[in-house]
Amino acid sequence: MVGIGIVGVGFMGMIHYLAAETLAGGRVTALCSRDPKKLAGDWTGIQGNFGPKGTHVDLSHLNRHADVADLLADPAVDLVDLCVPNDEHARLAIRALEAGKHVLVEKPIALTTSDADAMVAAARASGKLLMVAHVLPFFPEFAYAADAVKSGRFGALKAAHFTRVISKPDWSAGIADADRSGGPVIDLHIHDNHFIGLVCGPPRAVRSRGVVENGAVVHVTTQYLYDEGGPAVSAISGALSQSGRPFAHGFDLYLERATLAFEFANLGGEAHVATPLVVIKPDGTVERPALGSGDPVDSFSAELAVAVEAVRTGVEPPALAGDLARRALVICRAEIESVLMGREIAVS
Repeated sequence: MVGIGIVGVGFMGMIHYLAAETLAGGRVTALCSRDPKKLAGDWTGIQGNFGPKGTHVDLSHLNRHADVADLLADPAVDLVDLCVPNDEHARLAIRALEAGKHVLVEKPIALTTSDADAMVAAARASGKLLMVAHVLPFFPEFAYAADAVKSGRFGALKAAHFTRVISKPDWSAGIADADRSGGPVIDLHIHDNHFIGLVCGPPRAVRSRGVVENGAVVHVTTQYLYDEGGPAVSAISGALSQSGRPFAHGFDLYLERATLAFEFANLGGEAHVATPLVVIKPDGTVERPALGSGDPVDSFSAELAVAVEAVRTGVEPPALAGDLARRALVICRAEIESVLMGREIAVS
C-alpha cells in the first residue's frame, strides 16, 4: 500500500483527498497544513470552480503535520502530493525529492523553466519519480480523444481546436494573484498545452494574440505552428468570462475519417453539456461513445491511481512525466512572449 502525504489543504488538496478515498493501491496517510482549523477537519471555507464545497472531515486516522519537514520525515509517506500555490512547487518538490520521497505536484510544474529544470534534475539525482498532476488526459472525453489520435483508428489528425475559459478566479486569492499563480496562461491554459504536447507533439513555434491586464496576459488566442505535414492546431483560453459561466472547456478534432467534438460549461451554477462527446463519421452518422463517470473527482482518482502504480513499479507514466510538463510550460512562456512582442516565437 502506497502512503500518500498531501501538502496543502486548499481546494485542490481537498479534491485530491476525496479522490484518494477510492484508491485500491494507495491511501492518504498524512496531511500538512499551516492552518490549525484545517488540520482539525474544518474544511467549510474551501470552495472552487467545480466539484463539492468543503465540509467537516474526520481526520483522526491520519498523521497531521503543521510543518512540511515533519511530513517529509514521516515514514508512513511514500508519495508526497503537493497541492500548494504555484510559486511553491519547485522549492517543495526539490525538498521532497532530496528527502527520498516520490513526488506528485499539481500543475504547473513551476513558474519558470529554470525551476522546472532544477526539479527534473533533482528527480534524476534522487532516483525518485517526479510526476506532474495534469489531470486533463484522465477526463473521459479527453482520454477517448487521446486514444483515438494515438491509435490511428480514424486516420491521421489533420486539425484541432481547444477552448478553456473561466471567469475571474476570485474564489482563490492565490490563483487570482498572477505573481503567485503565473496568470491564466500558466495556471489554466497550460492544461491545453500539456494535452497538445501529448497528442500532437511539440510545435516548432507559436503565434499568439491576447489581452493584457496589469502586466499579465489574461486571455490568449494561439496558433501552434508545426513543420510541413503537421496538424493545424489552435486554442483559446483565458479568464475573461462573466461569473455566470465560471468554467468552460471543449475541443474539435478533425481526423481523416472522423470529427470528434465536445463542449462543456458551468452555466448559472449548473453543469451544461452543449455537445456531449461525439464521433461524426464520413457517412453522416453520429456516435456517442460510452464513457465512464462524469464526476470530475473520479478523473482525479484515475490520475492518482496511475501515480500510485508508478510508485509501486518505479516506471514513470507518460501522461504525468516531468519532461512533458516542462515542455507545456515552455510553450506557455512562448505564448506570453508572442503576445507581448507581437510576433511568432520559436519553441525551443
